[in-house]
Amino acid sequence: MMESTLDLARGATRALPADALASLRGRLHGALILPGEPRYDTARRVYNAMHDRHPALVVEAANVADVMTAVTFARQHGLVLAVRGGGHSVPGFGTCDGGLVLSLERLRGIRVDPERRRVRAEGGCTWADLNHATAAFGLATTGGIVSTTGIAGLTLGGGLGYLARRCGLSCDNLLSADVVTADGDFLTCSEDRDAELFWALRGGGGNFGVVTSFEYRLHAVADVLGGPTFYPLEAAVMRHYREWLAEAPEALGAILGITLAPPLPFVPEAWHGRPVVVVLTCWSGPSDEDAAVGERLARLGPVIGQSVQRMPYPLINTLFDELLPAGLYHYWKGCFTRELSDAAIAVHVEHGARTPCLQSATLLFPIDGACQRVAGDATAFAFRDANFATALGPSWPDAADSERNIAWGRAYYRALRPHSEAGGYVNFMAGDDADRVRANYRQNYQRLAAIKSRCDPTNLFRLNQNIAPVRTT
Repeated sequence: MMESTLDLARGATRALPADALASLRGRLHGALILPGEPRYDTARRVYNAMHDRHPALVVEAANVADVMTAVTFARQHGLVLAVRGGGHSVPGFGTCDGGLVLSLERLRGIRVDPERRRVRAEGGCTWADLNHATAAFGLATTGGIVSTTGIAGLTLGGGLGYLARRCGLSCDNLLSADVVTADGDFLTCSEDRDAELFWALRGGGGNFGVVTSFEYRLHAVADVLGGPTFYPLEAAVMRHYREWLAEAPEALGAILGITLAPPLPFVPEAWHGRPVVVVLTCWSGPSDEDAAVGERLARLGPVIGQSVQRMPYPLINTLFDELLPAGLYHYWKGCFTRELSDAAIAVHVEHGARTPCLQSATLLFPIDGACQRVAGDATAFAFRDANFATALGPSWPDAADSERNIAWGRAYYRALRPHSEAGGYVNFMAGDDADRVRANYRQNYQRLAAIKSRCDPTNLFRLNQNIAPVRTT
């Protein structure tokens, strides 16, 4: 009989010297959790239920010193190291079998500087944490559209969100970062200090160290006009959306989705569970232009249902939270496109009509405007000439439906490839997308690999969309 991953984890724990484990536990202000201990099953769990893994040990860091200690321990004992912030990594990079999981969930401190319009947030914060803290001052920065997402993974991959057209990507608003490197050292990097590492962090993912805090630029954003508008799944709706977005002010953050109509009070029951287009509006411009935004939404096509109203900015980032709780199964694919062509729209209509379940959605994030005013080599995020980042997001509640949902996502992705760039957004990549990493970084890959070789020559930080260090002889 094959050993279970839990048995393997226990074996890996027993293989570690008892005195080393005792020393590790004594040096931590946080918690060391081992297989068989009461909180182990909770501590090992991640957002995506596809990844039921059993680490040999979990370190819940209480401070930066704990992070340094855990990284050093993993390196010295040759352990696979998984770093977990919010735990939303769809490929499950925040957990592992038989290695060390370093959880940052206790690192949630936030300090807002309203005069300088800056915020420093620790690496375990979610976007709900950050948005709550900054909204008190009428400020915000670009973040994710699910509030339970961690700031760390989203920012390190680039960072898409409702405010991207107006404010740029999350990584474009990063001013400095505190990092624990592979050798266990601590440093602060910015444009003026360790500039190469800072460049790599802005889009290069978790390849270069553990970021224990992020300093962001903030923007004046208080209330927004936001919410979903549902339409029939028709090519004409998507063409009208394309035309509107091309001429719309950058204060319009309108994400287009293709999904099944949810059973919401403002959606007629006859449409529940049927394929639809949804436009997720976030207008952060003047309120006296709200009516004009509403008029344009009405002209995109026959409105099935709508709930668009003035709301505090943090609220719009919670609209998916109930639909996408922890414990669902997820398999995503992603691609960039310079235009939403008629041929691409035809693919979306064909495959969107086969959307397998209510939790699944295809989302097109606009990344023009402020995102394109950053040069393609100014940060590691390379696709500054793309207008959309597409997320193909099969998500489902029952493990028995995994094969069907994954097959749908893969077929949809294959059909879109002729209408897309070679690479995609790293935060939308699945675990089987390792062959796409070079394409994801385009002209920036060699520079990233050189930085990786200096910062992490043994590839300790390899549970990610991995940039391998350059081998030298």
